[in-house]
Amino acid sequence: MDFSFTRDEELFRESVRSFLAKRLSPIWESIDEHGFIPADLIRDMGSQGLFAIAVPETYGGQGGSFTMAAIAAEEVGYHDPSMATAVYTLLNNAWPFILYLYGSESVKSEILPLVGSGRAFFGIASTEPQGGSDVAGLRLSAVREGESYSLWGEKIYISGVREALEQLEAGGWLLIARTGRIEDRHRGLTAFAFIAKRDGRVIDGFEYSVLKTIGRHGISTGILSFKGARVPLDSIVGGEGRGFYVAMEGFNIARILVAAANLGAARWVLEEAIRWSRERRLFEDKPIASFQGVSFPLAELMVELEAARLLVYKSAWMADRIYISKEPGLKPGDLAFYAAASKMKAVEVAFKAAETAMKTLGALSYTKESKVHRAFLGILSYLVGAEGTQNIMRYIVAREVIGKEYVK
Repeated sequence: MDFSFTRDEELFRESVRSFLAKRLSPIWESIDEHGFIPADLIRDMGSQGLFAIAVPETYGGQGGSFTMAAIAAEEVGYHDPSMATAVYTLLNNAWPFILYLYGSESVKSEILPLVGSGRAFFGIASTEPQGGSDVAGLRLSAVREGESYSLWGEKIYISGVREALEQLEAGGWLLIARTGRIEDRHRGLTAFAFIAKRDGRVIDGFEYSVLKTIGRHGISTGILSFKGARVPLDSIVGGEGRGFYVAMEGFNIARILVAAANLGAARWVLEEAIRWSRERRLFEDKPIASFQGVSFPLAELMVELEAARLLVYKSAWMADRIYISKEPGLKPGDLAFYAAASKMKAVEVAFKAAETAMKTLGALSYTKESKVHRAFLGILSYLVGAEGTQNIMRYIVAREVIGKEYVK
């Protein structure tokens, strides 16, 4: 067994950490306060090689691995614990790879180089007003009309709306739509590469709005309304009727990167709590770290964080074996347990770390003089949803370890 990173991975982490310390750390609080990731920062992150990491260079990616993508997500989460730029980073690593795997040559050649360079956004649009966890029950319809499909319906809680449609040259989402009957459930779903903006112009038959969230303000979350917007046949990703399976594969990859980003945010909040516990002095000028009520919870969380980190990077290693080295005997479905377990563990550890940090800082943490509340609210977004709720992660793990025939 080898628990070390390769020399290339270590060098990658060092270069990413150095870049983010100079470029992101000084402005992340401002990004969260003003609710805006600067477009020039996104382009600079693209130039640094933080997007489309596992996509081959021939399609404008970095030709790297999912371990490297996890490293990038973790470091961005650390340098922006509000999670805004971490969300942007993980989305633009997971879903471009799915497009590379199953998209048409024309669409891949058009959008992937733009994503890799930080000039375009490509995320996921699956959640609908009636529910997000029941992917098989999605209702947005795609109606075949000659050489294209017309889209009718609505998606909600979609990340990257403003970034894709206002800030960058191009943008869109892997859109899950119903091409079959509602009774067909997952067999009636198809995935489309819905490029909503090309060459600076948003397509017709499509409207959007931005929601007001309680945290993670830097990246927008919004509503997509489809009123006959058309997508050509070559926009289909993975084949008609295969949308559910394409989405599940993408979610497995995205969940690993979500978990990695939460590792970074957790590391940041614990460092803040430890620093404060050393500096804050009470009761005959003693540092509060000298009291077990303060130091023991921090000690326990550092152990939990290390356990989560091992699980997350094992999951990224598994993804590399499946998709990068393509080891015989492994298939995409083998990642389901590890991806769900990673998100389940890392997000809950991160949220507990943020909560404990706020308790350690006390009243200060409830003011804008402290930055810890920004991490708390950013991490919370992944506790309540995004790439699947925590109970859905438990359901997936239970199904994988107990058996699909028993866990319905």
